[in-house]
Amino acid sequence: MQRIEPRPEAQTSPAQGYGNGAEQQNGRGQAPVPTGFASTGANPHTQSFEEIYGVPENFLEIEVIDPQTHQPTASPSSRYTTYLIRLSTNIPAFKLRRSEVRRRYSDFEVFRDLLERESARVSIPPLPGKVYLNRFDDAVIEERRRGLERFLRIVAGHPLLQTGSRVLGGFVQGKFDRKQGAMIGSL
Repeated sequence: MQRIEPRPEAQTSPAQGYGNGAEQQNGRGQAPVPTGFASTGANPHTQSFEEIYGVPENFLEIEVIDPQTHQPTASPSSRYTTYLIRLSTNIPAFKLRRSEVRRRYSDFEVFRDLLERESARVSIPPLPGKVYLNRFDDAVIEERRRGLERFLRIVAGHPLLQTGSRVLGGFVQGKFDRKQGAMIGSL
């Protein structure tokens, strides 16, 4: 008769780190630093560096940066601020992988109105509020910049707008005709 020795049970504790309990402690009595784990159910595996740090399957990075105040004429009422929209993506709905365009707040207002008209199924987030006093103060411009960036990240990241909007691509990547509210070079 053959005797079968039972396998020793692997015990897990918070001091041993994360994982399935099969890790060995290093010579100093500490658990090894956990690595990335991926699991599709019954077969967990350690992720490779390429899986952890590689380019994601779909990514969309959008920033609203570099506010610049312009005064085209001597009249104080002609002053306005523009913001640089920088986009980097591999999502096929966008024509360009990287782009930069300048827009002013009133462009965002027209764009938002166009989105609302064409996208009845999607709730379009609000823009940061209009500012009437001290609108060229650095703190006010920075607060508006953050609000515009938040707005664009929500809108550009929405899958229905990425695939169904005729104005999104043109606004963040193409030419914009403010007077007609039309997008040139849109998707």
